[in-house]
Amino acid sequence: MNEITDTELLERFARTGSEEAFAVLVNRHVHLVHSAALRYTANPHHAEEITQAVFIVLARKARSLGSGTVLPGWLYRTARLAAANFQRAEARRTQREQEAFMQSNLEENPAPNVWRELSPLLDTAMTRLGQHDHDALVLRYFENRSLEEVGQAMGIGERAAQKRISRALEKLRRVFGKNGVKATAAIIAGAISTHSVQAAPAGLAATISSTAIQGTTVAASTLTLAKGTLYIMSWMKAKTAAVVGAGAVAVLTAGAAVTHYHMKQASLAEHRAQEAKFHAEAQEQMDGGGLGSVAGDGAGRSGSGSIASGGGTGTIEAESLEQHRKKEAELIRRRSPQ
Repeated sequence: MNEITDTELLERFARTGSEEAFAVLVNRHVHLVHSAALRYTANPHHAEEITQAVFIVLARKARSLGSGTVLPGWLYRTARLAAANFQRAEARRTQREQEAFMQSNLEENPAPNVWRELSPLLDTAMTRLGQHDHDALVLRYFENRSLEEVGQAMGIGERAAQKRISRALEKLRRVFGKNGVKATAAIIAGAISTHSVQAAPAGLAATISSTAIQGTTVAASTLTLAKGTLYIMSWMKAKTAAVVGAGAVAVLTAGAAVTHYHMKQASLAEHRAQEAKFHAEAQEQMDGGGLGSVAGDGAGRSGSGSIASGGGTGTIEAESLEQHRKKEAELIRRRSPQ
């Protein structure tokens, strides 16, 4: 079964409840989960309890995980959630134990200076990455998979996987830099690859397999932790959906406002064009059909002797202007919208 992918094993377990498939998944990823929990709590017993809780969560949510889920990334994030939940419950005691354990661990197993600086910041820094960047680094440096394997797990080509890993590593380097850790991306990658995942205690995988599936005796605190983690995951999912929904409403509202504005502008432009047309027609009446015809009529009368003096011509022009104004007003009244 070693050749079977995580997705196939997860689907088999979700479909048939195969204990064998689940045991393979646990043995394959228990070190990753335990190491993340141990970094967060700095307490081996707490790390074991958190690790058990994470795989209990996996057993309960196996059917809801999509085929595109990168299981190591999902387990890493779930370990972080479970550890944070645990930490909130025992904050003060855990803090004292963390300080004592970290000091003794560093004295017994001296690590390179850069890892001493990175280790307390690593898991928080990883939360600053997007999911795809996060999963790429987990696969490449926490699980030490090849670029080809990373690409296959993420559904992308080997070259695209390399680019994503490089970008994600650079983002991580900037996060560490803001926290005072000055190191190149290559040094950070080497430190994570060498020190981030350590062997879990012997027998822990077997214990997890029996407690998560078979329902054998498990500490009440572990069950409480698993349930609390499940609740947090559901809350985060609902929160994300609410944010997306609010964003969609905002986009629709903005779109409606823009549409209304453009319709209003178009209506105003049409009204102005119509008004200009009315004035042009009125001007045409004034220049061609109004004063011209009246002046011609005046000239005819003058020739026949009805009007002989210049004063008479002025009176006719004044009357023609008045008639034109009335015609223009009548034209505008008829064509104006009611």
